[in-house]
Amino acid sequence: MKKVIMGNHALSYGAMLARVQVISAYPITPQTQVVELLSEMCASKVLDAQFIKVESEHSAMAALIGASLAGARTFTATSAQGLALMHELLHWASGARLPIVMGNINRAMAPGWSIWSDQNDSLSQRDTGWMQFYCANNQEVLDSVIQAFKVAERFYIPAMIILDAFSLSHTYEVVDIPDQALVDTYLPPFQPAFRLTPDDPHAFGGLTSPDHYFELRYKLQKAMEKVPEAVEETGREYEKLFGRYLGTVDGYCLDDADIILVTSGTAGSTARVAVDNLRKKGKAIGNLRIRLFRPFPFKIVRQLLRRAKKVAVVDRNISYGHHGIFYQEIKSALYGFSSIPVFGFIAGLGGRDITPETFEEIVDYTLSHETVDSEIIWIGVKK
Repeated sequence: MKKVIMGNHALSYGAMLARVQVISAYPITPQTQVVELLSEMCASKVLDAQFIKVESEHSAMAALIGASLAGARTFTATSAQGLALMHELLHWASGARLPIVMGNINRAMAPGWSIWSDQNDSLSQRDTGWMQFYCANNQEVLDSVIQAFKVAERFYIPAMIILDAFSLSHTYEVVDIPDQALVDTYLPPFQPAFRLTPDDPHAFGGLTSPDHYFELRYKLQKAMEKVPEAVEETGREYEKLFGRYLGTVDGYCLDDADIILVTSGTAGSTARVAVDNLRKKGKAIGNLRIRLFRPFPFKIVRQLLRRAKKVAVVDRNISYGHHGIFYQEIKSALYGFSSIPVFGFIAGLGGRDITPETFEEIVDYTLSHETVDSEIIWIGVKK
């Protein structure tokens, strides 16, 4: 079935098709429609799930931690300050190896108070032990929820599905909603090895001495290292069933590109338009959109960037006192493997538009500089 839906509702339909069993959430702009629709689905019995209304995002994650420990497939959604309020419990969820899936609508952090998009909210959580998937369109949002549950439940690692505020969350597109029976084939019911039940008592989340804590974190890291290959594997499996491939990255015109733009989210779609425009002008440009940010897909990124003469990373975020965050990751991935100049651009903070002309300005700068003379190149700042 094809349906014209907003990005937020693509999250809702993805959770419905995944047959989530417990949803707990607190509303926050621009996320609210996600859980509004899910609450309606629960009330009308379209979705057989428990919807838990709570007084804060902290409580929402606490409720899902308990439900996931009991063996339920769980889902929530949030944004910005709401995600920040969850921060403590994100560590609890990953440390307890609970495959919770959460939608996060990228919204700039306050102050100044904002409801518009940049990536600092989700990227501030990059070290909490959650997988992070960044989406470029509504179809990918829906499909990513289903894939995220499959990968999360294989490795017992929680996952975030991340989309830009308004330019995706509130924008309507035609989305193919898969057949439930096919989704059930791809994503069978969650059957955890251990769960909280009086029939088979276990203790969870207790005090851990230095004799064991180190090994618990080692195992989480080793599991994370297996995720990129699993995402590629489950993506190919998804393609066989539904005709859409879900990999770790999305490459465009890379084979002969002298300059490769590295992007994420909806900026990756805009970059494709810019690439087409620039190629008509005789400029060999390509675009590599990072879809899986955590764990970072080092191997495939190195492989796809190695033939470029220059790399231009476009960040809709900043690590204050350092640089753009994707720029940091790309430099880290290439260090010791390549001497390609990597230029770091910051654009679109607080929801400011990133247009095809923005990318043309970025490409012009990159073409005119042989070496990197600034760690941050600001694009679109009013001076």
